[in-house]
Amino acid sequence: MDRIDALADSFREEIRAHWHWLHAHPELSGEEKETAAYIATELRKMGLEPRENVGGYGVTALIRGAGPGKCLGLRADFDALPIQECTGLPFASQNPGVMHACGHDAHTAMLLGAARVLLKLRDCFSGSVKLIFQPSEEVAAASGARRMIADGVLEDPKVDAVIGQHVNPFDPTGDIGVRPGPMTAASDGFVITVHGKGSHASEPDQGVDAVLIGAHVITALQSIISRNVSPFDNSVLTIGKVNAGTRRNIVAETCTLEGTCRNLKPEVRDAVAERMEKIVKGVTEGMGAGYSFSFIRGYSPVVNDPALCELVVRAASGVLGSEHVHIEEFPEMGGEDFSCFSEKVPGLYYHLGCGRPGEPCQGVHNSRFVPDEEALQVGVRLLTASALAYLSPAENADRQTPAPAQQN
Repeated sequence: MDRIDALADSFREEIRAHWHWLHAHPELSGEEKETAAYIATELRKMGLEPRENVGGYGVTALIRGAGPGKCLGLRADFDALPIQECTGLPFASQNPGVMHACGHDAHTAMLLGAARVLLKLRDCFSGSVKLIFQPSEEVAAASGARRMIADGVLEDPKVDAVIGQHVNPFDPTGDIGVRPGPMTAASDGFVITVHGKGSHASEPDQGVDAVLIGAHVITALQSIISRNVSPFDNSVLTIGKVNAGTRRNIVAETCTLEGTCRNLKPEVRDAVAERMEKIVKGVTEGMGAGYSFSFIRGYSPVVNDPALCELVVRAASGVLGSEHVHIEEFPEMGGEDFSCFSEKVPGLYYHLGCGRPGEPCQGVHNSRFVPDEEALQVGVRLLTASALAYLSPAENADRQTPAPAQQN
């Protein structure tokens, strides 16, 4: 651990410079051309041979250890959000209306830093580390994880497990939160349009008021969580956008509702979608309107592998002290396309505290969100220690013990 700490500290300025550049040059999902080029250039400076344009703008590189063994993937995402930055930082976004408000710039800087440290510690592990720099996490329809997997990121060599981290401003720097089993929820979307009949507002009986019917749909949909889902199952249904009408004295012909559903269990996920359409159909037809309903499947839940969770908890306890490693009681209801990896191979996804001491907390997706710079060092150390724990000669030997010969 002392060697990890010393190496991470020796690259402190370089890691900070990565973060500053990435933060100042954010790019939206699917548009991360310059970010990907920057990552590939930095990997080449380290002596690595990056593979570019993996599933879009994805970048990968392989760090080989001292001998044969398993392959561990370390993943960082690098797309930004359509938010105008209001931090006042000297390295604030130079791209109007685009900001790294979710910490993906920090994730990428930390993985570049971990690569630097692991290259110095190749004598300490067997097997290989595959660096996975992933674009387009924020847009489910264009999931960078899904596209990178389709383009073979988990092959050549075959990846045996994947670890990822996400900054969390509600925990202080130096703490991490993790749990075996479900860590995040399925993240689905829906669009409902009520088709009524327009009329003059003074003659509502001549029309079919889509706004009124839409309001009844909104109210009725809330009964799903309170009356159709078990109190012991986590589930959320939120309508976040309503669009209707053209003028105050016109009965609206259409009303469109958009929202999201979050669930942990596949059976609850399916049941909620089915119940939603039945309610929409019943309310709209009962009030003389038509409807269209679209349920958009997003990310599946991230489910942490218990054995990998135990290994990372041990590694994190050695880095931070066991008092700073927290087993989270409940999963979060946010969505994350790391689930695409954990559906294919054992995965572990944890929250990295980045709360700035003595300052009010600004959550992610906020125009004033800034992670504590010291969290970069913590993330580098955790990624490195986790990789060494997974790929230690002893761990690899345990996994590669040959089966006993059959007796004739």
